[in-house]
Amino acid sequence: MAYDEWMADRIRQALKEQGAACEEKKMMGGLCFMVDDKMCVGVVKGMLMARIDPDRYDEALARKGCRAMDFTGRPMKGFVFVEPDGLDTDIDLAYWVGMCLEFNPRAKSSKRRK
Repeated sequence: MAYDEWMADRIRQALKEQGAACEEKKMMGGLCFMVDDKMCVGVVKGMLMARIDPDRYDEALARKGCRAMDFTGRPMKGFVFVEPDGLDTDIDLAYWVGMCLEFNPRAKSSKRRK
């Protein structure tokens, strides 16, 4: 299992509750939820992967269960992982999904060139 299906279901529900239309894509060993053709939020193993405003990066890291996303050994500013203990309640999850959706309109699209 590359990602936690239960966590993916929780993210789907949170996106729906916040009125976001999304597309799902398997990538990076997990599942990403694309909003407006941009990576917004995802799940890798049992962790939430959040694409957030880089200006709020330090604020995010101060929250319970949050850590830098470091696939390559170097932290990627603007992307964080949130461990399951930081997502205990639906309110916790709604906070993270809301933070991702707030940044999404300003996020750069990584559309493939033809």
